[in-house]
Amino acid sequence: MPARLPAAVRVVEVGPRDGLQNEPGSIAVATRVELIDRLAGAGLSMVESGSFVSPKWVPQMAGTAEVLSGIDRRPGVRYPVLVPNMKGFEAALAHQQASGRPVEEIAVFSAASETFSQKNTHCSIDEGLARFAEVAGAARTVGWQVRGYVSVAFGCPYEGEVDAGRVLAVVQRLLDMGCHEVSVGDTTGVGTAGAVHRLFERLTIAIPAARLAGHFHDTWGQALANALAMLEHGVATVDASVAGLGGCPYSPGATGNVATEDMVWMLHGLGIRTGIDFDRLVDAGCFISAALGRQTGSRAARARLAQRARSGG
Repeated sequence: MPARLPAAVRVVEVGPRDGLQNEPGSIAVATRVELIDRLAGAGLSMVESGSFVSPKWVPQMAGTAEVLSGIDRRPGVRYPVLVPNMKGFEAALAHQQASGRPVEEIAVFSAASETFSQKNTHCSIDEGLARFAEVAGAARTVGWQVRGYVSVAFGCPYEGEVDAGRVLAVVQRLLDMGCHEVSVGDTTGVGTAGAVHRLFERLTIAIPAARLAGHFHDTWGQALANALAMLEHGVATVDASVAGLGGCPYSPGATGNVATEDMVWMLHGLGIRTGIDFDRLVDAGCFISAALGRQTGSRAARARLAQRARSGG
């Protein structure tokens, strides 16, 4: 294993939220609960579990409170939810108070492109950050951790290439408002290993690597190479989506997040510890793919399934 790579990497599973929210139809609460339980059972220590947003805008995330009430919480596993505004915060807090089940961690998101911010959140970057600062402040008062996301850090479908200084400024503002970690996203999947090296070299000069993560889409087939390039800068947290679920409704042509199975196969091949059982992860991906009526989007999972079929397993 190259000396600069981390000995262990935390894989943040985003399929039950970021992945499923881009499906064309609604997904039953029971299906989402079982998916989350299967992922936690496979060893994922952080599973994004839903979003407190209006079902009018994101119908796939309707019933997030019921999902949080239904999951079999495992010690050491975190189940963050996306909370985009104070109305969402109030809904999350109401769930916690009514159910007695802690929320523990929420996520907020910004963008590195003004046009993308307007398309996605109908406000400017500054307006959005002010909104999220209020949410983050309220979350901290009730003891919740806050994770931040920065979309289109490598390229915007409307503005093209994104300046690294702008990405750094948004990341820093999210950290300043209280985010314990910020995930830097290649929402359109246009990033390359060279671009990742340049951006994370810039970011890690100003920000400790332990407070950064990466979120890569595989539109151009570069997600694994990009993740590896990020790891070489000491960043040891990466997002992934089981079965390659996901996309982005505000990024035309963007395909799913990098598949968790493919990411874990690569990491284990490098001798990097993840704490994840690959075969149980494959089974979780098969479960949700069957529920959606299609084949898994993970090439590593398809290879394992073919291997099982040949061996009669």
